[in-house]
Amino acid sequence: MSSAKKTKIHVLIFPAGENNSIGLHHALSHNVNIEIFGASSIGRERHGSYIFKNYTSNLPLISADVFIEKFNTFIKENQIDYIFPTHDDVSLYLAENQEKISCKIITADARSNKICRDKKLTYELFADCAFCPKVYEDIVEYPCFIKPRKEQGARGTLLIENVTEVPKNFDKENYCITEYMPGEELTVDCLTDSKGKLKAALPRVRWRKFGGVAVAGKTLSTTPEILKIAETLNSRLNFLGLWYFQIKKSADGKYKLMEISARCPGTICHSCARGVNLPLLSVYCAEGKEVTIFENPFEVTVDRVLIQRYKINYEYDTVYIDYDDTIIESELVCLPVIKFLYQCKNLGKKIIMLTRHENYFEDSILESLENHCISYKIFSEIISVPNDKEKSDYINPARAIFIDNSYAERKKVHDAFNIPVFDIEGMEVLEDWRC
Repeated sequence: MSSAKKTKIHVLIFPAGENNSIGLHHALSHNVNIEIFGASSIGRERHGSYIFKNYTSNLPLISADVFIEKFNTFIKENQIDYIFPTHDDVSLYLAENQEKISCKIITADARSNKICRDKKLTYELFADCAFCPKVYEDIVEYPCFIKPRKEQGARGTLLIENVTEVPKNFDKENYCITEYMPGEELTVDCLTDSKGKLKAALPRVRWRKFGGVAVAGKTLSTTPEILKIAETLNSRLNFLGLWYFQIKKSADGKYKLMEISARCPGTICHSCARGVNLPLLSVYCAEGKEVTIFENPFEVTVDRVLIQRYKINYEYDTVYIDYDDTIIESELVCLPVIKFLYQCKNLGKKIIMLTRHENYFEDSILESLENHCISYKIFSEIISVPNDKEKSDYINPARAIFIDNSYAERKKVHDAFNIPVFDIEGMEVLEDWRC
């Protein structure tokens, strides 16, 4: 990276590839005062390379002897100011080594990270609180709930309803055994400022989970019961920026603590959708700035499924594209297409329209563009193709692609030049999400 004077705050998301790192990217990537970086350790490349403009995948694992040395070199080369750790083990490691790391970690201190990482330590710290669940040394009653002391999400958790369901070779030393809580499960997204003051506690109900991450749910109001739990957790642990905890209703209708984490939650998008950008506010808290929380006056329901992003090994400089039923679809601007055209414009690619519009419609192509509020200037050239000509007659195939809703037109271009051709539904492989 250039040694020129910075004009933005440089924020590193590490590791960058899991679900919560994508949420952090979305929350920070469009802020004009922040430049974000993503990095992951040696190994199979993760999803970060699809969305981070500034991305590296060659950092060593935190268990490597050279990790801190290599990590600090990366920090200095990229002038990183703050780091968001996205995994509990990484958060704990960086907190324990904060004095050796060349920039500030947005997380809790080492003691708090250690307690959050181990559910047994969590329950011991809050054993005197009404919201702490009953914890057993052994499986003494049914139903009960077992969970690994050092896992995240729902990994390894089991509801045990009778003696036959106890896992073989069950190692109670590495598990917590608690009362079964049959009621509603919530995640509460929180924010603590640089002075240790709790600034936000935003509950959301978890309707459906996938891989331990909530993929469906809705916002709830912060009740006095939930706020008291948040304030108690915050008073006994030392957080900085965003963190979260999970609670569940017990048989008596009271919320009981399940776990706490000092990192970004996997569904951080839910709080952002409420109008509360906790990642951005966390950066401001790390800067020592005073922050004020306000929410938009509506309820947010979220439902998520897997999203696909692609890389293709074909470089193109020129886009040939149809107009009717491609750029314009059912007399409306086709949003995926217009987004792609502006992506091409931003990347300096040439866009050439090949259209038969004036053969079939009374208005000219320029009139139609104006009626749809599309500037003709986005096109390097607009070619009106006569009916007795083929669109392939006007194509220079060198580093080019062709987009048209017509199968017949696509096949002719493909057969003539063997260049990539796309219908609207196939264009998603061309989207560049990196920013």
